[in-house]
Amino acid sequence: MSNISAQLVKELRERSGAGMMECKKALVENNGDIEVAMEWLRKSGLAKADKKASRVAAEGRIVTAQADGNAVLVEVNCETDFVTKNPDFVKFSDNVAEIALKSGAKDVDTLKAAAYPDGGSVEEASKALIATIGENIQVRRMAQASNSGVIASYVHGGRIGVLVTLKGGSEELAKGIAMHVAAMNPQFVRTEDVPADFLAKEKDIALSQMSDKEKNKPADILEKIVNGKVAKIISEVTLLGQAYVLDTNVTVTEALKKEGADVITVARLAVGEGIEKVEEDFAAEVMKQAGLA
Repeated sequence: MSNISAQLVKELRERSGAGMMECKKALVENNGDIEVAMEWLRKSGLAKADKKASRVAAEGRIVTAQADGNAVLVEVNCETDFVTKNPDFVKFSDNVAEIALKSGAKDVDTLKAAAYPDGGSVEEASKALIATIGENIQVRRMAQASNSGVIASYVHGGRIGVLVTLKGGSEELAKGIAMHVAAMNPQFVRTEDVPADFLAKEKDIALSQMSDKEKNKPADILEKIVNGKVAKIISEVTLLGQAYVLDTNVTVTEALKKEGADVITVARLAVGEGIEKVEEDFAAEVMKQAGLA
């Protein structure tokens, strides 16, 4: 059947989100039956999605949702920065954050299996989006926090997200701590969280940086010097020891004490952490988006 009307192609395109030529081919292959053509497109899209699932997706968005003492962060990845601004990708990632919050999912596998508003699961919706956009789309990581007291979520530029729960304090303080964590990325929350092997390594480094004259000092003096250097490092890598970014005249510990607060949990996600990104030049990226590569 070749006499497929432009109106029918347009209708299928609006319903499926697939390209015009793909829609026309689907209708031709299925004798103009739009419902069967929809199913044909879905099956075709899932097959393409499986082929694209191995491609590196190191760009994306960190999205958040929060309500009633619960908050989530979700990292949704794509292949290029262009797609992070695509309305369909933005809608999908926002939906996934809301689903993560409402479903109570504790891990990504559970989240992927959760129901998606348009039907099917989150995983199936991501594969359908791959067929529409033409890039690998992955729901990669999530973090979840619950607290009967103060809780805050903060996302910076869509690329870094933080969840903070406090005992005591205010929402404003929790938001400020979350902003601090986004900016400074402390490795640990407090001194007791610092592993023994980290401390041992820093002591060795401190000793190696000392002059022969310093190393010849009495053992107790030498120990004090080394401990002082290590204490400075600990203050730099722990949240509570760092100068507070919203008021650098005080440490985070001092900012918390002013409101009688303490940190319970901290979670931070940044787009593409730990993914080995394939470097592409700008021209190649544009060519890919235009379907010329």
